[in-house]
Amino acid sequence: MKIILINGKAEYVLPYIPPIINLTVTSPPYDDMDKNYNPIQKNGLRDYKGYSWDFKAIAQGLFKVTTEGGVVVWVVGDPTIYGNESLASSLQKIYFKKTGFNIHDTMIWIKNQLSFPDNNKYYNAFEYMFILSKGKPKTFNPIKDKINVGEGRKWSGTHRKKTGETINVKNDNYIRQKYGVRWNYWLIYNQSRGIHSEHPATFPEKLAHDHIITWSNENDWILDPMTGSGTVMKKCIELNHNCIGVEISEEYCNLIKKRLNWNSSINPDIEFIYLTEQDLLNEPSIMTKEHKV
Repeated sequence: MKIILINGKAEYVLPYIPPIINLTVTSPPYDDMDKNYNPIQKNGLRDYKGYSWDFKAIAQGLFKVTTEGGVVVWVVGDPTIYGNESLASSLQKIYFKKTGFNIHDTMIWIKNQLSFPDNNKYYNAFEYMFILSKGKPKTFNPIKDKINVGEGRKWSGTHRKKTGETINVKNDNYIRQKYGVRWNYWLIYNQSRGIHSEHPATFPEKLAHDHIITWSNENDWILDPMTGSGTVMKKCIELNHNCIGVEISEEYCNLIKKRLNWNSSINPDIEFIYLTEQDLLNEPSIMTKEHKV
């Protein structure tokens, strides 16, 4: 198993990654952008330690590195600026489709937590999880943990035809089991919040875990182009997946290495590889030739 961490800007690093990625799981910083996808800085949004990111270049890069049938899980919300939602996530979703991705599903992550709520509207406690696919998803391992109310009953219902007519349908051979496929809205508490206080927006481990087991298989290649505190990489180690993480901040790269017990004897079967953006510029084929990616 290979765990690769690259210190650099995602839009600069992605062109050097071969098209081997089966699944991307990532959560970009909240941002505002105009209709041409240019970031709007004047509104005082978070600038991620002074760094900016080029959304269009990242979207194009993700399409290039994703295998046919591969999936991108893009977890994002909209900042509210002076009482007005930015709709940046909608612009991103539309551009992903223009890039060539299918919008396979729009899932909802219910965080059940919030910070500094507004006093003139209901509390916002969710983010979008756009499921983007390059063609038809090759892997889908559905999690079945939803309790079925009709356990033990034979399957029956109605189907509405294009004409508007409804017909009764049933399947006497199918008996409802106790648990069924969960809905596409997930209630997941961010139990990591406050644990890795060095990073302002830690990703919930269960959210990363559930997407990885749903959209990929053991030994697949997983990518997080905005790695942050390294949650996706941590879950890849636990689930026996190869992983590439890209993080622009050297400070956070050091945090990730500490969190993953980098080069520790605890994980003797893992090949840990640390590269910088400059390494890729000096030797563009370093990943495929030297590290056999």
